[in-house]
Amino acid sequence: MTTHPPDHTTLGELRASGHEHVPVKTEIRSNLLARLAAGEPAFPGILGFDETVLPQVERALLAGHDLVLLGERGQGKTRLIRTLVGLLDAWTPVVAGCEINDHPYAPACVRCQRLVEESGDATPVAWRHRSDRYGEKLATPDTSVGDLIGDVDPIKVAEGRTLGDPETVHYGLVPRTNRGIFSINELPDLAERIQVALLNVLEERDIQVRGYTLRLPLDLLLVASANPEDYTNRGRIITPLKDRFGAEVRTHYPLVLADEIALLRQEAVLEWPGVPVVVPDHLVQVVARWTRLVRESSQVDQRSGVSARFAVAALETVAASAVRRAAVTGEASAVARVCDLPSVVAASRGKVEFEATEEGRELEVLHHLLRKATADAFRALLAGSDLSGLQGQFDDGATVETGDLVPAAVLLGSLGTIPGLAELLRRLGIEQESPGLAAAAVEFALEGLHLNRRLAKDEVAGRTVYGG
Repeated sequence: MTTHPPDHTTLGELRASGHEHVPVKTEIRSNLLARLAAGEPAFPGILGFDETVLPQVERALLAGHDLVLLGERGQGKTRLIRTLVGLLDAWTPVVAGCEINDHPYAPACVRCQRLVEESGDATPVAWRHRSDRYGEKLATPDTSVGDLIGDVDPIKVAEGRTLGDPETVHYGLVPRTNRGIFSINELPDLAERIQVALLNVLEERDIQVRGYTLRLPLDLLLVASANPEDYTNRGRIITPLKDRFGAEVRTHYPLVLADEIALLRQEAVLEWPGVPVVVPDHLVQVVARWTRLVRESSQVDQRSGVSARFAVAALETVAASAVRRAAVTGEASAVARVCDLPSVVAASRGKVEFEATEEGRELEVLHHLLRKATADAFRALLAGSDLSGLQGQFDDGATVETGDLVPAAVLLGSLGTIPGLAELLRRLGIEQESPGLAAAAVEFALEGLHLNRRLAKDEVAGRTVYGG
C-alpha cells in the first residue's frame, strides 16, 4: 500500500501525470476484480461467510449496486460494511478545501466550479486517503434531513450571502461522503419521512435542500444494515427505498463450530499488560458450543437472536476469572479452567431475550445449556480416551476440591501422580506442559466424568468437590 500521497498539487500536474477519473463504483469493481484474480481476501477478518454472504456481496459490488445487509444483531453486518473501504484506491485527488470531495476533473459544487474556471491548471489539488472516504450514521429517531442531506447555514446567510445562493447550504453526512462509501446502520429505525430524503440519492444521484434549485450529482456507494422486519418492530424500510437498493443480502450466525471458534479467537481480548493469560482450546470450544445451544434453544426468543458479542464477552469473562485467581493466589500465569465457566452465566444473562414463559428461570436455563455444552465438548475431544487412571483416584472414596480460587498446584497436589496425564494433554492439544495447563486438562476431564455420571460432584460453599 502506498503510504504517502502522490506529489501532484495542482490540476495541471494531475493532468500531466495521466490520472484518470473513474466513478467510485467502477473503482471498487476494478479493485475487487484484481483481488479475486490474485486470490487475495476481499473482506479481511470476515469469518463464516465465504460460501454464503460474501459471494452475494461480491456480485452486488461488481454489478454496481447499492446494498442492504439484513440480519439479526451481532452477525457482523457493520464489520463487513467497514471492510469495503479496503476496495477503494489508496489515495484519490480532490479539489483542495472542498467540503464534498469534488474531483478536480468534474467539480460538482458551485464553489469548486468557480475555482476551476478562474484558476484553471493552477487549481490546488489535495489527496484523501481511503480511510477518510467512509461515512457512517446510526439511524436514530432524532436523525433529521439536515443531518443526512443538509440545510441552510444561518452563519453563511449572516455573512452576507443571499438565501438563493447555493453556497449558503451546510452539507449533511451523505454529500460530505461524496466519492466514497456511506453506511446507514439500523435503517428501519430511521423515520419514514427521513427515509424519503434518500430516494433521490439512490436513484437520481443528487440531493435536494429545502426550496433550492440545487442539483448536486453525487458519486458514492450507499450501504445499509437492518434487522429482519419480523424482529424490528420499531420501524420499517419504506417500499420505494427498498426498491432502490440494488441488492439485499441476508447475513447469518456462523454455520459450523469451527467458524464460531475462529471468530472467538479473533475477536475476544485475552491479553492483559503484564499478566500472561491462557484460555485452552477446549474451553474456547465449550463457550462456542454454549453460544450455539443458547441460539438454538426453544426457551430463547429466536427473533432477537444471540449476538456474537454474547460469545466474545463470555470468553473474556472466563479469562478475567483466571486473572482474578492468579492475582489472589499469586500464581505466575493465569490459565482458565472449568471452574471459571459458571462466572459467564450471570454476566451473560442480560444479553439474551427469553420467551415470556421462562421468566424467572433465565439463570437455570443458561446453567443447563452450559453443562450440556461442556458434556458435548468432552465427548468430542475425549471420546474413547482411557480415563480409568484418573477415575481410579476416587475408587476408595477420596475427594478433590477445586474452585475459582483454588491454585493449579493445590489441585494437582491433592491428586498426586495421575496415570495417563500425558495422553490426556495430547488429546486436548496441549503441547507444553505446565501446572496451569495440566490442572485445566484434569479439571475438564473430571467435569466430563461427572456429566457422564461416572464421578460424583458436590457444590460446597462456592467450591466444587469431586468424588466421595
